[in-house]
Amino acid sequence: MVRPAGAPVLVLVHGNVSSARFFAETMAVLGERWRCVAPDLRGFGRSQRAPVDARRGVRDFSDDLHALLTEAGLLAGGGRVHLLGWSLGGGVALQYAIDHPGTLASLVAESPMSPFGFGGTRDLAGTPCWPDYAGSGGGTASPEMVRRIAAGDRTGDDLASPRRVLLNLYGKPPFPLPPGVEDALVDGMLEMAIGDGNYPGDQVASANWPGTAPGESGVNNAISPKYCDLSGFADAADRPDVLWIRGDEDQIVSDTSLVDLGHLGALGVVPGWPGPGVFPAQPMVGQVRAVLDRYQAGGGRYTEHVLAGCGHSPRLERPGECAAAVTEVLSRAG
Repeated sequence: MVRPAGAPVLVLVHGNVSSARFFAETMAVLGERWRCVAPDLRGFGRSQRAPVDARRGVRDFSDDLHALLTEAGLLAGGGRVHLLGWSLGGGVALQYAIDHPGTLASLVAESPMSPFGFGGTRDLAGTPCWPDYAGSGGGTASPEMVRRIAAGDRTGDDLASPRRVLLNLYGKPPFPLPPGVEDALVDGMLEMAIGDGNYPGDQVASANWPGTAPGESGVNNAISPKYCDLSGFADAADRPDVLWIRGDEDQIVSDTSLVDLGHLGALGVVPGWPGPGVFPAQPMVGQVRAVLDRYQAGGGRYTEHVLAGCGHSPRLERPGECAAAVTEVLSRAG
């Protein structure tokens, strides 16, 4: 935590295969004006190794966050906090806003996951490609990357190593990081718990392409559209101002995501793809916009800030521009 006396609170929620360490540089800047709190989600970083009940979607994470803020007294007396969620954390932020109206002063969604989960949906309404949601869940993670994380691999030997995933996917390549930061972020990736209860979660076999459907535990199942539907944010009882900030060359949350099996099938990377009429690429950006447009039509307000030539991590790739955009929204919200 960074604690300027009497400053309003800014809570930062990290993404999948990462940790609170990914916010250290951001906290050093924004911590001059806001009291920054960056927790490790369960199973990540140095948090408790409690399993994730995927059948609740991302509510385990939302509940944990609310318990932390309540126990720390940050919501005492009807207090509100600013909430910034990155990637998976953006989904947690939307769930938190649905579950706990009246506790947020503003919401920043940095490269947020789709409100309809990750993988296996075909349109802006989040319609599943298959009835069993095949193509999403624990079986969609790279087995080799999972093995490398479990082994504590800090090398950059090939594309499956956590270091190369960081440098090639988390930002637009080349993704230069300050001295020491790259190693610290790799360490943050390697601290996560591996297994059926955490990352990536369990899976079940499916007769539908690509042959794997979501199980019932672990983080990748929690973000499967089988369990994760955050579209209710559009009708949330409370309507804090929202900043949606993203890079236009994001390779993770994208309509042509390099970790979405629909798009990878179209590229020929995953064999047996049944074609765009059966399993198209998930329109992730369009899905986010559709829900936020509904939010705005119902009386809320959101701003979309797109950074040209930027990837999945605007605050790391373009820290000055990202901090300015966040500061503007937080200051307006009070």
